[in-house]
Amino acid sequence: MGIGDKIQNEAEHLGGKAKEATGNATNNDELRAEGQKDQVVADAKKVGENVKDAFKKD
Repeated sequence: MGIGDKIQNEAEHLGGKAKEATGNATNNDELRAEGQKDQVVADAKKVGENVKDAFKKD
């Protein structure tokens, strides 16, 4: 996994956390859910990239 991908995935994860926190602060369930979804998507990308990296080593 390239460093650019890692940075992009982490930025997406942090953006999701920010959306979730804003949704919690403003009692906005849609924004909270969108933030949680963004975090799950970013985490799934991280897992996929880690699997690809594991296969590249062999």
